[in-house]
Amino acid sequence: MKSLKYLIAFALIVFTSSSVAQSKIGYVDSDTIMDQLTEAQDARQQLDTYIQEWQSDLKKMENEWKSKYDDYEKRKLIMSDQNRAELESELIKLEQSIGEFREKKFGTNGELFQKQDELMKPVQNKVFTVIKEVAVSEDLDFVLDRSGGVLLLYAKEKYDITNLVIEKLKRAQ
Repeated sequence: MKSLKYLIAFALIVFTSSSVAQSKIGYVDSDTIMDQLTEAQDARQQLDTYIQEWQSDLKKMENEWKSKYDDYEKRKLIMSDQNRAELESELIKLEQSIGEFREKKFGTNGELFQKQDELMKPVQNKVFTVIKEVAVSEDLDFVLDRSGGVLLLYAKEKYDITNLVIEKLKRAQ
């Protein structure tokens, strides 16, 4: 619904401005740009390393909980009430610890989100700057990203500036 509002607003701008003068519209595929940009690949690789490390830690914690739970299940009938209560309390604490770890690393404002922002923001800023430079040099009125939320129903290939942006980014490296 939100992208429909943007499309309607965009269409109004284009049609209004086209009555005054012809608008030049360019588009990019930011996914393609990011796939071909070494800095973005490096950032993704770093993020993958963090994710693998955190998932490994989480798996260890879950295995520890499972092992203690299985042991508890086997022995709970022969345990004293005090031992059973202590073990149950320990299992609950471990379960809470696993949940807290998961939230801390992978939650909405977790370390993954922060690392992604830290590593990808400079790359995204660089790409945006180059897109803007190409748009100015090509005298474009609008540049759309077809890999984002904007719906692009039709575009002539001649307005695709993705390769120009990639070339300029590669020359800058």
